[in-house]
Amino acid sequence: MLGGARVADLRGAGLQRERGPEYVVVLVSSGFDGVPWLERVHQAGSLWDALEMGERAEVHCYTPAEMERKLVQLPRVRRVADRGLELALEPA
Repeated sequence: MLGGARVADLRGAGLQRERGPEYVVVLVSSGFDGVPWLERVHQAGSLWDALEMGERAEVHCYTPAEMERKLVQLPRVRRVADRGLELALEPA
């Protein structure tokens, strides 16, 4: 999922708001199971081309079970899930 200030801009958010990070990327995959969180974030973050995109991204990487907890714990992740762009679905 992709969210952040740039996505909010495209969706018509007003100028008088706290911008927060320009991009927030939330990746959810069962493939993250058993991979240390910091390693996930480092690997995924290294794939983001800040020069091409115009800004760095805040990257979150969770298993489906972790994502359920983060939706409750982290407002930023909840906003991306509620208002962001869903970029792809994991095959069933």
